[in-house]
Amino acid sequence: MTYRVRQHLDPLYALFGIFWQRVSQCRPEREPGATSRWLTEQWNFYRAWRANPRGIGAVLPSSPALAAAITREIRPEDGPVLELGSGTGVFTRALLARGVAQEDLALIEMDEAFARQLAERFPRAQVCQADAGKLMAVPLFGGRQAASAVCGLPLLNFPVRQQAHIMRSTFSHLQPGGACYLFTYGWRCPISPRALSRLGLRARRTRVVYLNVPPAQVWKITRRRRWID
Repeated sequence: MTYRVRQHLDPLYALFGIFWQRVSQCRPEREPGATSRWLTEQWNFYRAWRANPRGIGAVLPSSPALAAAITREIRPEDGPVLELGSGTGVFTRALLARGVAQEDLALIEMDEAFARQLAERFPRAQVCQADAGKLMAVPLFGGRQAASAVCGLPLLNFPVRQQAHIMRSTFSHLQPGGACYLFTYGWRCPISPRALSRLGLRARRTRVVYLNVPPAQVWKITRRRRWID
């Protein structure tokens, strides 16, 4: 189905998105203003998808099950965490639930509305409205290196050159033993083998998440012994 046809089905996707969020228990907390914030998140996601479906890469936000799977190996005591394509903050909330402090989070988001929303939701985190492939000169964590990165970008939709820029940029901020966790709706690693080889990286599938629309795979990217700057 082409993106043009999808855009004609906007109302259906919007209604199904609200239904899925309900049945997957991704409802807002019972606190003042939570319902309004949740609705704002859903609208911002829908708006971003309509404007750039290929850049968003999904018709629904990631499920709590995928958020738990992609963050399951991250430990707060290891160090700061870099998050790429933070969107509505689904993975961010999962990181906080694992004990990662807001001060140890750098949230990278290109979309202006998403970035503004993240800054409001997570005021102690470092929120950068920036291109994930151009972070090498961006100061993060006061000069410290991150222990891990979580990527919510639809890398399968990106050309090989852009994938390489994003991975090079990400690993420039990671400790020597650091890892980048990402997901895909395909059956292979979303990073091209050519990009992995060129950068001295390796990929390992760690999880398959069926409680997500569509089902997703989680991959762990780490350095080989020889890293290409």
